[in-house]
Amino acid sequence: MSMTTPPGWYPDPSVPSLERWWDGTAWTEHTRAPQQAGHSAEQLAGQSAGQPVGFGPAQPMPASGPGQSAGRGKMIALAVAGVVLIAAIVTGVVVLGKDDTDGAEAKSGGTPTAPPSETGDEQPSDEPSDDPTPSASASADDPSVLVDQLNGVSLPIPDGWEKPEHTVGSELTMRTKDSYDCPATSGFCYHGTVTSGTADRGSGDTAKEAAEKDISDWAELAYGEGILDREPHGGITSTKKVQAGQVAVAGRTGYLVRWQVKTGKGPGGYVQSLAFPSTIGTESLIIVRFAFDAGADGPPLSGMDEITKGIRDLGDEEAGTGGVGSSISPS
Repeated sequence: MSMTTPPGWYPDPSVPSLERWWDGTAWTEHTRAPQQAGHSAEQLAGQSAGQPVGFGPAQPMPASGPGQSAGRGKMIALAVAGVVLIAAIVTGVVVLGKDDTDGAEAKSGGTPTAPPSETGDEQPSDEPSDDPTPSASASADDPSVLVDQLNGVSLPIPDGWEKPEHTVGSELTMRTKDSYDCPATSGFCYHGTVTSGTADRGSGDTAKEAAEKDISDWAELAYGEGILDREPHGGITSTKKVQAGQVAVAGRTGYLVRWQVKTGKGPGGYVQSLAFPSTIGTESLIIVRFAFDAGADGPPLSGMDEITKGIRDLGDEEAGTGGVGSSISPS
């Protein structure tokens, strides 16, 4: 029976002092400092047997060679001895922490429970959980948001839009539900598309540099050659910058560039590249791309601004607040 390791942060196989993002099929370039103080005895025992800590992808084991078998045996013996020592310490603390009145309970192996209420019925606790962060997996199933787990943000999905089951490329995508025949080639085109991903390493160090570099590439993908190099809109005939400047995104200062694009066939449209810093992993820049058809059938341009305002850090319960930098507006 095969098992697939879910996406998440796991110990870096090459740099044990860091954690690296596993996307479900392969390691990515995203790293961060470990978020946990240590691992449980069960995890250490699993590691001593050649298994990875936690549920992360298997880490490469060194190849066998002269003198390595004995060294590995010593490591396994030390790890097992450590687990036994931890178990003994835990058992001693439990025994010493109990008084004589708990003797019967200790012998029976029962787990201590809260005392019953005065009415004789146990009452459920109304106290909120200490962890206010909602489950990311639950949010990912919400049809009203697009969850970018790798970059730690969510985007609101407008009415009449959807998350497609399959997309081309590695970026997360949402698009209008209604499609139409592409003006210049066979196939389906969509009136609106928005993607979320991580900026390439060569995009620049600032949000402005990343957005200005990305806009031409995005225009070509959205209305030029397209993903399949077929020019579904008859190619780009001209472009015009209509907006550029700083903007607040999830409490951070980002930068957007918006172009109007005219095409050989069809109404053309508007493209926008929005870059802003991430707060997780290596704090790489996030790129959110917009493509809205022009004409009566295209989404209103105000939708780009509404989606931008609705971007949130995962777990942020203060919906409707822009946070630091919320007074910044595009110029």
